[in-house]
Amino acid sequence: MRRLRLKADGRIVELRDGREFPLAPPEPVTSATAQPAVRDLRRRAQLTQLEFAAKLGVPVETIRNWEQGKRAPRGPARALLAVIAHSPETVFAALASEPTAA
Repeated sequence: MRRLRLKADGRIVELRDGREFPLAPPEPVTSATAQPAVRDLRRRAQLTQLEFAAKLGVPVETIRNWEQGKRAPRGPARALLAVIAHSPETVFAALASEPTAA
């Protein structure tokens, strides 16, 4: 019987003799699949994890998971982070303002 373990970064390893052996080589990260560096974005904005989470409207655990590589931003969050990378002041100002009724 094989003993397998799911690692926090999504890799699956086989346990043999107290050592871990990857089942498949890690996939190389290309520019097309690279995620925005959440920690770098947050630090450039000079915000704590709690402040950054509040501005984005997500739980602080989400920010922690992204920064630690346990999860990756997907969909709208990924798009928002890409925009923050280019114009953080504009995004934070837009998120802070109340929407107007049409």
